[in-house]
Amino acid sequence: IELKVDYKKLNSFFADYTKNISKGGTFIKTRKPLPVGPRFIFRLTVPGRPLPFELNGEVVHAAPSGEDAGMGIRFVWSADAEREAFERVVEELMERSLGPVVTQHLLRRP
Repeated sequence: IELKVDYKKLNSFFADYTKNISKGGTFIKTRKPLPVGPRFIFRLTVPGRPLPFELNGEVVHAAPSGEDAGMGIRFVWSADAEREAFERVVEELMERSLGPVVTQHLLRRP
């Protein structure tokens, strides 16, 4: 599943895509990553949701060139309810793409 990510750098808006998402963060493949350190708000469009998630993130890894060009983002939550709602969506995406058995194994559920 490829998810659209919108974010702003200075006065420019960007739209990139991610296939690598977890409960804790995401990796956005881009040749124009933000520098390591800043927190920013980005929108993550998820299939089946009428509105995108507005998430706070912090750049924890940036590589401007090479095969793995992009930036690693750690999610920053302002409330547990926000985190829990997003985690449910990530689990649903995992189950849809990987199946229930693999998802349960990866989430270490009995």
